[in-house]
Amino acid sequence: MTTLPHSSTTPAPQPAPPLSRIIQGGMGVAISNWVLAQSVSRAGQLGVVSGTGIDNLLVRRLQDGDPGGHVRRALGHFPDQEWAGQAVTDYYLEGGRTPGQPYKRVPLPTLTNHRVAWRLAILGSFVEVFLAREGHASPVGLNLLTKLQLHTMPAMYGAMLAGVDTVIMGAGIPREVPGALDAFAQGQPYTFRVDVKGDGPATAPLTLDPADYGFGGVSLPRPKFYPIISSHVLAGVLTRKATGSIQGFVIEGPTAGGHNAPPRGQTTYDASGQPVYGERDLADLAEMRKIGLPFWLAGGSGSPEALRRALDEGAAGIQVGTLFAYCAESGLRPETRDRTLAAVREGQASVYTDPLASPTGFPFKVVQLPGTLSEPEVYAARTRVCDIGYLREFYWQSEGKTGLRCAAEPVADYVRKGGAVEDTIGRKCLCNALMADAGQAQIQKGGEVEQPLITSGDDLVKLAGWKSGYSAGDVIRYLLGEGTPQS
Repeated sequence: MTTLPHSSTTPAPQPAPPLSRIIQGGMGVAISNWVLAQSVSRAGQLGVVSGTGIDNLLVRRLQDGDPGGHVRRALGHFPDQEWAGQAVTDYYLEGGRTPGQPYKRVPLPTLTNHRVAWRLAILGSFVEVFLAREGHASPVGLNLLTKLQLHTMPAMYGAMLAGVDTVIMGAGIPREVPGALDAFAQGQPYTFRVDVKGDGPATAPLTLDPADYGFGGVSLPRPKFYPIISSHVLAGVLTRKATGSIQGFVIEGPTAGGHNAPPRGQTTYDASGQPVYGERDLADLAEMRKIGLPFWLAGGSGSPEALRRALDEGAAGIQVGTLFAYCAESGLRPETRDRTLAAVREGQASVYTDPLASPTGFPFKVVQLPGTLSEPEVYAARTRVCDIGYLREFYWQSEGKTGLRCAAEPVADYVRKGGAVEDTIGRKCLCNALMADAGQAQIQKGGEVEQPLITSGDDLVKLAGWKSGYSAGDVIRYLLGEGTPQS
């Protein structure tokens, strides 16, 4: 039987600490990286790594020469060294890629052919959590997107192998996740039901069996689970109908970055084309208190006043993303971070809730910044390609098999797969754009370099007076009322 590793640099588990007042948001791809999460956890709050894109993140770091040797060091503690060593052999480039050399891609997974991609996702998630936990005993969390149904289970399982404390999930209704956590903690398989569009059943089964990866029957600590919700109604539904236990909730308002829940009821738009949110889109905190589980408030919560209000309302604290996204420890490419903050200081950056950008159909917050895909002419100049595929949706093919399509892929391909051409209008390739945000932009055929598309919450404007190079510790001290890192 495969045995789990023990890192000499990671202290033995300690009794559970009190609930953190601050949860650092799980921003992908790699913005909430292990460096940021470790810094926040060491400061006594809940540091969170993003599991979005974790397979490609692993192989691109290796192809960039693994600066500092961190990925290979973490892989040295993976319980199956043959498997970890093969990843290094396949992707590591001493000294990194040559100028103009594209990244070697992760094979696109399908419903029935996903072993290579899932192995890399398990490894990548293990590496990220291992590094975030290294050298201290404080909890570390993992953030995932429910919409990424094909990629959720391996990232979750790899994080559990590394001892993740909490799993946090938004962008959908993660009803099945608690049951998966229960099963994986016992070394047992779990079957998700993935959504499938078109003529045929509404769902199809997708199973991850730890035995297929050498971990059958291996017991692991079961992480806490905090779904991200926008309403008390959904909290009640999940409490009653989830496949396992839930330990708390993150309540995210429409001012948060990344994907937002669509407005409840009939959607209306303001003069600029943004969806309009109202009272129905705010959770009733009195109803949340009745549920009896801890909750954290997110979206516009990045201030000491917001933390005090949250505590007064009975919350355990707040989740904060945007302030951490631009700190020195985040994975945001330094040049992109500096350009954005400079635009904020000059009053030239704004955040737009784009109802079309995401192929998921969920509204997506986009920073309006020159030279990025937020500019229509920059996006129009990009050659449409789908070579990462996280936001693809399943559909039924005519022969009764499932296929995968994305509204941001080449239009002709999407229509050939039964998609409606109108659904492609305004859709952007978030997968490649967010990789570019983290400084790992793909070089496509003909030398075209993928460009960034930055997402932030409405709190971005608060950074106008903050000093350059502020740290995660500065954010925490500010939120705890100990002063603003003024420029």
